[in-house]
Amino acid sequence: MRTYIFYALLSAFFASLVPIFGKLGLKDVDPTLATTVRAVIMAAFLVGVALVSGVTRESLNGKALLFITLSGLAGALSWLFYFMAIKNGRVPAVVAIDKTSVALAIFLSWLILGSKMDVKTAIGALLIVLGALLVAL
Repeated sequence: MRTYIFYALLSAFFASLVPIFGKLGLKDVDPTLATTVRAVIMAAFLVGVALVSGVTRESLNGKALLFITLSGLAGALSWLFYFMAIKNGRVPAVVAIDKTSVALAIFLSWLILGSKMDVKTAIGALLIVLGALLVAL
């Protein structure tokens, strides 16, 4: 198996736990506070992983740092709105709507990065959106 597939499967598995644990933890907690606590825990964990693995010796150029910063801000906003949604909504509906980000990322990668967009990929992205709508409704 290709390494990226293994990592993607692990990512999907752990991502599937986020709304479950989040919904349980948000019962009497403000979503902004919960997202903040989650971010601090993630940061501390990832700093530890970076220190153990030794990647802290690498340097970042300005362009890389800019785009990583923008990615971090986008991720923070995504998780803030995600926690707001799961606090007030049905987890299956919220998760399904959130996964339309896959189709949007496919489109944006074609538009911005010049990724390949063939009929098969376009149909797959459309099916993701249709599936999300079916689950959400």
